[in-house]
Amino acid sequence: MMNRWRVMKRLLPLMAGVVLLLSACGREDLSTLNPQGPVAQKQFDLMTLSISIMALVVIIVFAICIYVLIRFRRRKGDKSVPKQVEGNHTLEIIWTVIPIILLLILGVPTINTVFGLAKDYSKDPNAVQVTVTSHQYWWEFEYPEYGIKTAQELVVPTGKKIQFTLASADVTHAFWIPSIGGKIDTNAGTGTTNKLFLEFPKEGVFKGKCAELCGPSHSLMDFKAKAVSQASFDRWVAAMKAPAVLPEDSKIKDALENKCLSCHAIGENNAGSSAPNLTGIGSRQTIGGILYNDEPGKSVESNIKEWVTDTQKVKPGNMMPNAGELGLTQEELDGIAKYLADYKLDY
Repeated sequence: MMNRWRVMKRLLPLMAGVVLLLSACGREDLSTLNPQGPVAQKQFDLMTLSISIMALVVIIVFAICIYVLIRFRRRKGDKSVPKQVEGNHTLEIIWTVIPIILLLILGVPTINTVFGLAKDYSKDPNAVQVTVTSHQYWWEFEYPEYGIKTAQELVVPTGKKIQFTLASADVTHAFWIPSIGGKIDTNAGTGTTNKLFLEFPKEGVFKGKCAELCGPSHSLMDFKAKAVSQASFDRWVAAMKAPAVLPEDSKIKDALENKCLSCHAIGENNAGSSAPNLTGIGSRQTIGGILYNDEPGKSVESNIKEWVTDTQKVKPGNMMPNAGELGLTQEELDGIAKYLADYKLDY
């Protein structure tokens, strides 16, 4: 017994240090403990309430257990039978009533919050409607009121309800913006859609993730949510709907139209619907959702080349063929990458 205690005395400080070290891991923008919107704040408040109640119960139970173990431990030489308390109506009422009270304290706000966050703003003329379609491994955002589609970067105005209608094009995924609210599944093959509303009270960029294991690149299925002012959002909508100016070089233009736009969409060309919309890709923060354009030594152009050259290396299991499979020459790849990098939306 003493040897075990010596080992535990050595392990406990080490375990405490590991806990403190691991508590600092992770990204701040992926933390539900740093709510940036009213929906996330309500979820955080509910989580705080439930954890507080559970912590209180654990502390009281452990305190009683420790007290009983010390106060009523068998003394040396004591052979008597302890006092029996079964059938004590007072105790039975106490340990029945207390859990009921705790359940009411937790249940009432839980029901109120859950039903409040389940409201449907699909018919609200002041809400912005967004249809979300998840793919392996990217996100498509359609704004039916405005007749536009985009991918990987969700742009929304601040101060408005954003009503999401969500579905999947392949397997089940889950839409989640940790600091804003969520999460909710996007179902595949069921003919059903899920709905969720969020609010973005301030401008900023918030990271989103897929929260449902969906394949080898599940952890790489990221997207960005950009909250902008209403004026900026209006300019973004106008820029998205503006006709695209294709490359001046006829060879690059032909390669783009024949080898890229058969799947992708760009500008007014919305024929391609099986791959991400490329309109304004030069002004996005990432390529493929995970190649950051502002990292040292990186740029939009270099990231596009890296992505197209070997898509499976960047995001294993995705459906896009690489440059060799597309039949792109190095000259065509360079020209298309430069054209797309320069295709920016000023909003």
